[in-house]
Amino acid sequence: MGVLHVDCDRCMARGPACQDCVITVLLGPPSGAVDLDAEEQATLSALAEQGLVPPLRLIAGARPARSVSYHRANRITPR
Repeated sequence: MGVLHVDCDRCMARGPACQDCVITVLLGPPSGAVDLDAEEQATLSALAEQGLVPPLRLIAGARPARSVSYHRANRITPR
C-alpha cells in the first residue's frame, strides 16, 4: 500500500458524504489535501472496522486529460 492522496476539493462525494467521512471527523471541515501513508491507512481502516470512526468516503475525481502530443512524446497508445 502506497501513499494515498486525499484531496477533498476533488472528491466526487464532497458535500453529502463529508459529515460521515473520517477526514472530516478527525480533521474538521475539508480544506486542501492530506497524504496518508500505509500505516495511517491501516490504522484508520482498523478504527473504522471497529466502528470507532466512519470510513474514508473518498471518491476520487476524474484524472486530468493528457494531450495527444503527450501520448506521442511518451509513446503511449491511447485506449
